[in-house]
Amino acid sequence: MLYSALRVVVRPTALAIWRPDVVGAERVPAEGPVILASNHLSFADSIVIPLTAPRQVAFLAKDDYWTGTGLKGMVSRNFFTAIGSIPVNRDDTRAAQTSLDLALEHLRGGGAFGIYPEGTRSRDGLLYRGRTGVAWLALTAGCPVVPVALTGTDQLQPVGSRLPKRVRVRVEFGTPIDFTGRFDDVPAGRARREATDEIMTAIQAMSGQEPAGRYNERTPDLPA
Repeated sequence: MLYSALRVVVRPTALAIWRPDVVGAERVPAEGPVILASNHLSFADSIVIPLTAPRQVAFLAKDDYWTGTGLKGMVSRNFFTAIGSIPVNRDDTRAAQTSLDLALEHLRGGGAFGIYPEGTRSRDGLLYRGRTGVAWLALTAGCPVVPVALTGTDQLQPVGSRLPKRVRVRVEFGTPIDFTGRFDDVPAGRARREATDEIMTAIQAMSGQEPAGRYNERTPDLPA
């Protein structure tokens, strides 16, 4: 119900104001489980993708967004529920595996799930090495991965900014990558690494970002 209201009211308004350049939305499968794997430049990414994707896309979000009080807390709860976010306690010692388990459950229910293989936002514009959770999900769920490239969202809501700015952003949905049967005879660890690298290569080809050649690390004062 909330998602329907978002699509009918909020989405057209947001698209009219910011007029994002959306490319390849028709490449996203209309139904069935699918992973949308994107580069990550801003907090706003998890709003931009659901607003521009042709179907509902769930992202993980810290459970703090559901526990606020007063009017601000109510708005936060309703908004993140409306865009299909899945709450997760990131302070849990098993947060990483819990996140993957929640994502896998969503995919097995036929949903679309959004993920940032870099793990956290790039603060220097480089594209960091992908972590293999995205490949674990794709290979375990047996679903395709649509690479997504975002451009300009770092200017839409720069780090430290509380309100979005009126800038043009670009969202490009790439050709789905299907790993079915491709790694049947490959050791699991190597399969996950190779699949992840293929996804990141596809993202880089669209985003044009310079590869960092290393993993990104989340800082305590900057949640992903």
